Amino acid sequence: MEWLTGLESLTSEGTSGILVTLTSVRGHAPRAAGTKMVVSADRTWDTIGGGNLEATVTDSARRMLRDGEAEPRTEEMSLTEHTTTRYGRQCCGGKVEVLFEPIAAPPVVAIFGAGHVGTEIVRLLSRLPVTVHLADSRQVAVDAARALESADGPARLRVHHAPAPETVLKDLPPDSHVLIMSHDHAEDLILCDTALGRDDLASVGLIGSSAKWARFRKRLREQGHEDADIDRITCPIGISGIDGKSPAVIAISVVAALAQDIAWP
Repeated sequence: MEWLTGLESLTSEGTSGILVTLTSVRGHAPRAAGTKMVVSADRTWDTIGGGNLEATVTDSARRMLRDGEAEPRTEEMSLTEHTTTRYGRQCCGGKVEVLFEPIAAPPVVAIFGAGHVGTEIVRLLSRLPVTVHLADSRQVAVDAARALESADGPARLRVHHAPAPETVLKDLPPDSHVLIMSHDHAEDLILCDTALGRDDLASVGLIGSSAKWARFRKRLREQGHEDADIDRITCPIGISGIDGKSPAVIAISVVAALAQDIAWP
């Protein structure tokens, strides 16, 4: 059942897709009722029989993704020599009903910095239906963070050893939430610059004091960013009024703020 692998891939990668099911088959058709496949913007998993039927269904599924359709719908398709699809005719002689079920992308949170606060945030997020990327340029920090991958919960964690962590940021799916909290302020600045190079991120947060943010704003302006773009970065992060300085308290504040911003499925 390759379609199950497809659903797993959608969740792991934080992308949306369409689950396609043949709900009814009358007469002759390539596959029986109950056959499924998964369609994403650029991949498919499994098959409902190939040929013109599958090509037409794949087109319909991708059109739903482009249009952002969120509700399931059905289509009836005839497989006769008298019915012409975009790809020609398929003369099996039967008729099928196809169910298209949108699979929403899970929220994606990317944490840059596997330090005390970063790992505490991962522990809290592990109880939520999200995909979490945890990236660090330090091998020792990444090795320690691997233990978090076995956390019991619905979250999917992907740990990255990234000597240049901005490469991970560039590859995140659209609408990701980014938290920048590395061990190195120079690395943080590079990540902020990279984040501002994208206009499709859901949110960008930088850990630090108001003094750190004032210095960063100045440096980002010097790098050519406009104030309106720089304002897309939130610093300090978390909920105001929570004054605790322990990593666990900071993490609670940050995740609570995230929970207000995330569009939950």
